[in-house]
Amino acid sequence: MVPTYQRALIVGAGPGLSASLARLFAAEGLKVGLAARNTEKLNALAAETGAVVHACDATDPGAVEALFPRLEPALGGAPDVVVYNASGRLRGATVDLDPEAVARALAVSAYGGFLVAQAAARRMLPHRHGAILFTGASASVKGFSGSAAFAMGKFALRGLAQSLAREWQPQGIHVAHIVIDGAIRSPARPDPEGQPDATLDPDAIAKSYLALLRQDRSAWTDEIALRPWVERF
Repeated sequence: MVPTYQRALIVGAGPGLSASLARLFAAEGLKVGLAARNTEKLNALAAETGAVVHACDATDPGAVEALFPRLEPALGGAPDVVVYNASGRLRGATVDLDPEAVARALAVSAYGGFLVAQAAARRMLPHRHGAILFTGASASVKGFSGSAAFAMGKFALRGLAQSLAREWQPQGIHVAHIVIDGAIRSPARPDPEGQPDATLDPDAIAKSYLALLRQDRSAWTDEIALRPWVERF
């Protein structure tokens, strides 16, 4: 059986992958909600997609719990697709990192994912229906020099996704973690000259998220990895 989804919430929304997801979900007939700490950057996207926008700090339990009832009237109900797309990026020599900044990065990358998934599942589980998708990165599976905080957060998010898949998939909630193993193309970060397809097209990534939502529940995927076809492993 292929589940049918009606309402999507993207947390950590911005102009890149989140925008591609919002456009695709809206084109597929889903009502879309967008949440971010800074909502001004979402005005044009909301106008384009008809999305509902609310400010939310995903690391604040009260803000996350308040987000859902605020969105529900405009969406026509609780979201049955939730994408956690927030990341706490912090780079530098580990001995020089500010411990408070590291804690903040971990909170954004992982703790916020827990809070959003918990609030979403409380609404999905009674109906035994829904999907929760987590955006990962190369750092989800391999740590790089100068990127300890980002790797810690993304490793934690992956562990969260694996645990939730085992806990909630038997109850009808599709949980999946998507490893974005490469740079996402944008106007500020195009493919290098002479290297077409060196980066991932955000619209193509969004189609993979949609493909997850279209999977028959008899054969759900709980993790996929996406990378440019020219990547040398």
